[in-house]
Amino acid sequence: MKVVVDIYGGDNAPHEIIAGCVDAMRKYKGFDIVMAGKSEQIKTLLKDYPIDDYSRIEICDAQEVISNDEVPTTAIRNKKNSSLVVALEKTKSDKDCIGMVSAGSTGAVLTGAFLKIGRIKGIQRPALAPVLPTIKGGSAVLIDCGANVDCKANMLVQFALMGNAYAKTMLNIENLLSNGTEDKKGNELTHEAFTLLKQTDLNFVGNMEAREIISGDYDVIVCDGFWGNIALKSLEGAFLSLMSLIKAEVMSSLKTKIAGSMLKKNFKNIAQKMDYNKNGGAPFLGVEKIVIKSHGSSRAESICGSIMQVVNMHKNNLIVNLKNELPNTEQAE
Repeated sequence: MKVVVDIYGGDNAPHEIIAGCVDAMRKYKGFDIVMAGKSEQIKTLLKDYPIDDYSRIEICDAQEVISNDEVPTTAIRNKKNSSLVVALEKTKSDKDCIGMVSAGSTGAVLTGAFLKIGRIKGIQRPALAPVLPTIKGGSAVLIDCGANVDCKANMLVQFALMGNAYAKTMLNIENLLSNGTEDKKGNELTHEAFTLLKQTDLNFVGNMEAREIISGDYDVIVCDGFWGNIALKSLEGAFLSLMSLIKAEVMSSLKTKIAGSMLKKNFKNIAQKMDYNKNGGAPFLGVEKIVIKSHGSSRAESICGSIMQVVNMHKNNLIVNLKNELPNTEQAE
């Protein structure tokens, strides 16, 4: 089986992306890597990252790059020789390709996956579903976090079904799901979604406060892409700001510096636990093959993690399990 990687997607491309690919191949066996990008440059850079078996690498030449400031739909249609489009088409056409990874433009990756790879039959809109660490040491799936800004209630129901299947397949957690605490809370969309979710077989526990997202009391959090993206970025920004404040306070006097040096390992452990990008990216659930969107600033460790996400999701039959949820979506069609 093969994993396709967009070598020129992301802030640290191509060096960190190639390094991540090589790390994955050094650590794990049983799969090959397809690198999409400027072939001659990739071959040159690979000399800096020696591996035992170069036959595990296939290079698909692509001379163009899609940037973050381009209109996603236009870029996908016009830049057919871009690393992202070539990666998407390879993933779609080659039966041995089980999925792909890209740290490129989020809009372009999601639009391209929808247009080039295609959605699972019965799914109205695929959704982005990052896994967040919780303060109890577990994980929570946030779906959707940016793919679908304007949603209908039945789309939220499908997000719930996909998030539930993903949580059970990859995280081994029970189907516990939440959408905004009072039953009547929210706007017309959340009211309608609340009613529909109550009618499913899911263990729907009702609405929640946004401050409880990483409490560990909920395994799957469902929202539209607009508010999901705000929640995700707010969590990320709040944590980074808090760590900066703690650092400034620790460095404010000799006494606090001494205390801080004693707690340095503890602070580092907290930072690692709360870094949801460390072990990979977010899956785009609802398309016919596995697509992992890595953070734009991903380095080798995260790219390696994203590649292994594709491999592990394939081994755990994620796509099949998502499709098995579809009979429950008939009321939402």
